[in-house]
Amino acid sequence: MSQQFAFKSIGKNVRIDPTALFFNPENISIGDNVRIDAHVVISAGTEQGVTIGDHVHIACGCYLFGAGGIILEDFSGLSGRVMIYSATDDYSGESLTNPTVPDEYTNVHKALVTLKKHVIIGAGTVILPGVTFGTGSACAAMSLVKKPVADFTIVAGYPAKPIGTRSNKLLDLEQQFLGSAKAQAVC
Repeated sequence: MSQQFAFKSIGKNVRIDPTALFFNPENISIGDNVRIDAHVVISAGTEQGVTIGDHVHIACGCYLFGAGGIILEDFSGLSGRVMIYSATDDYSGESLTNPTVPDEYTNVHKALVTLKKHVIIGAGTVILPGVTFGTGSACAAMSLVKKPVADFTIVAGYPAKPIGTRSNKLLDLEQQFLGSAKAQAVC
């Protein structure tokens, strides 16, 4: 990590590509054993912020817009070009849009986005405000997620719909891994 940021907190064994950009880093918490790849943009906003758990990977070209808050719990991962929006403008025409307009003329909807433990998101997926992915859920590439996803459910499509279930064996593997010497060595 060649640049120094004043993160809210940062754990051990964190690898951040020098091309990653952080806005409001004082509202970003990063756990242990995290890898953030090239050309990632994380904008924490000024209220809720962004929280990244342990053993999280954020692949190349991901954008996280955290004005409404984003939580990536332990062992979650984002494939390349995933976009997470925790705030969105009102597109109805009843208000003005974009950040150059004072708040009293806009109607921005903000809502926390949460990826629980062991969530994996496929490349090119877009996640909208208020979505929670349950433990162990997965999302196929190029999906649009507008609604909550249940534990161990696999979703796909535009908009995303359930297409299957995921094994919960990963919970046992997590315990084995955390009990091993390798738990601190990989990032």
